[in-house]
Amino acid sequence: MKTKSLFIAAVAMVVALSAFGEEPSNSKGLAVVPVKGSEVFKVIYKGENTGKIKLNIYNEQAQLVFSESISGLDGFIRPLNFNGLAAGQYTFEIIDATGKKTEKVDYKPFTAKASNVHVTKLSGEGKFLLAIAASGKETVNVKIYDAANTLVHSESKSVDGAYAQIYTVKNVKGALTFEVTDANGTTKTVRF
Repeated sequence: MKTKSLFIAAVAMVVALSAFGEEPSNSKGLAVVPVKGSEVFKVIYKGENTGKIKLNIYNEQAQLVFSESISGLDGFIRPLNFNGLAAGQYTFEIIDATGKKTEKVDYKPFTAKASNVHVTKLSGEGKFLLAIAASGKETVNVKIYDAANTLVHSESKSVDGAYAQIYTVKNVKGALTFEVTDANGTTKTVRF
């Protein structure tokens, strides 16, 4: 029975591979992966042979913003920091002995504003300290929910650098939840 299951699995894999065929040759051997929470992209290249490789990056106006020649490798992983570049679509181009390979990515500068959000329960009934360490001006949304997940307070605050405020939440029994959302849609949730 086990042999029959393995045989069926092998046949299914062969059928699936033949049905999908190969990747388009334009992207084969090239991948561009964003590093979460940063302005870095990893360029992953795997060629068929060792040789000279040229990496070019173009902005939306087809202007060359980066170029590098690499010799003696058949593959690499190269991190590239886009800090300081304008938001938009960028084209990564690899030229090797087999031709050109391209991949397009959309770049949006990463902002870590309001990424450091801390909420602390203070001594005293219903008192909480909200502290935000932002890296510049931005608007944050503060929402407070009761134990039944009913919104009891909501406000938008303009934050410029470090910010702190004491909230007094009265007439609410049970647990409280603070949700702080920055301009990028990143939400920090703290429950008490």
